[in-house]
Amino acid sequence: MENKQLKLHFLGGAGTVTGSKTLIEFDQKRVLIDCGLFQGLKELRNLNRSPFPVSPDTIDVLILTHAHLDHCGYIPLLVKNGFSGEIHCTSATAELAEIILRDSAKIQEEDAERAARHSYSKHPKPEPLYTTKDVLSSLKLFVTHEFSEWVIIHPGIKFQFLNNGHILGSGFVELKIQQTIFLFSGDIGKMQPLLMYPPKHIKEADYVVLESTYGDRLHDNSDVKEELLAVIEEVWADKGILMIPSFAVERTQELIYLLYLLKEENRLPAFPIYLDSPMGVNSSKVYFRYSEQQNIPADILRHMYDQVHFITDAEVSKRICLDRSPKIVLAGSGMIEGGRIIHYLNNHMQDKQNTLLFVGFQGEGTRGRAIQNGSREIKFYGQYHKVNCKIRSISSLSAHGDQKDLLTWLKYFKKEPRTIFLNHGEPHQTDALRVKIEHELGWNCETPKMNDTFVLDIE
Repeated sequence: MENKQLKLHFLGGAGTVTGSKTLIEFDQKRVLIDCGLFQGLKELRNLNRSPFPVSPDTIDVLILTHAHLDHCGYIPLLVKNGFSGEIHCTSATAELAEIILRDSAKIQEEDAERAARHSYSKHPKPEPLYTTKDVLSSLKLFVTHEFSEWVIIHPGIKFQFLNNGHILGSGFVELKIQQTIFLFSGDIGKMQPLLMYPPKHIKEADYVVLESTYGDRLHDNSDVKEELLAVIEEVWADKGILMIPSFAVERTQELIYLLYLLKEENRLPAFPIYLDSPMGVNSSKVYFRYSEQQNIPADILRHMYDQVHFITDAEVSKRICLDRSPKIVLAGSGMIEGGRIIHYLNNHMQDKQNTLLFVGFQGEGTRGRAIQNGSREIKFYGQYHKVNCKIRSISSLSAHGDQKDLLTWLKYFKKEPRTIFLNHGEPHQTDALRVKIEHELGWNCETPKMNDTFVLDIE
């Protein structure tokens, strides 16, 4: 068969952990893997409003690895600007993406309205990136598949999803173009996840696009349940409020599971526990429906949510937020970039007896990263607010595999890939993983920068 050339474009998630977008051009077809929103640093967020690097109406197909905003959050804007192809994903990813995209649009609409009302925007008429109407238009394009189901998208081009252990519904994308195999990792979970089944072992691929979020570090081996209990007992002794900015998908469900285990062991102080996040509540319901995709006994899944008060109504949320009695509150967003956690911080982070607990990665340029790095003031609603509460972090509670996990997963390959492209990591993390792979495995690695293009031979 005649060799042809393929172009691999890194349009996002290269040199950063956000805005994941990788475009393949082959035989006059364009396939986009993931379509994430840029978050964090202002120069990255500004890219969301810049023209897309290629005309959206020239993209034939979008394949979505999972439902996190940094992988799916740009989809409504892509559709708004002309994309009309099919969006392929698993069934669970489709349900979670709808929840996340609706929430994203709602927050943007509310932020634009608030900025206009209080005149703290630099723009005379602040506009959201996209609206709920745009989200509804994009949802019509979703097509769902089971794991290990081969999908033909063009003669000589097919793909399948394989479980990658990150969040519910998430998967590797194994894309076969003629006889050449590409593997897109999406985000890889730990080798021993709390809720999910571990990532599937892959035996071969010619080219691998591999995430590197924690490419420079090892997760703490301490018992995450004991770490959580220690923080809770400290807050209980202070008669304070424990505020947890929690990612609505996966992290929230993991925390609820850990709290359930502590309660079953009769070690959980008698705090009321609130999940004050419509997105978190709806996502938890999806997790409950897809119990077969989780490595937890069915009876635990049936009961673990019973101890938590699910809050969706805005007026109920306001009452709980204004109440100063001790409690545990899980609220989005996980990096404090929006959502109801802002209201809790506005009311409670000035008080020293209260605690803010980080349980996930805080992207560069986010409020969460600023607080973790020691900032004693953060800005929201157009004003600066003092941070007087205690700050705690649990680093081992992550849905991303660390350096050891990634290397362990790679070692299941039966033959060396031609090239591993390391993306979805900040430069230091990506380069550290490159050095480790080259040293331990002797494999060829590339570390693409934003908008880099690679021309590859296809057999």
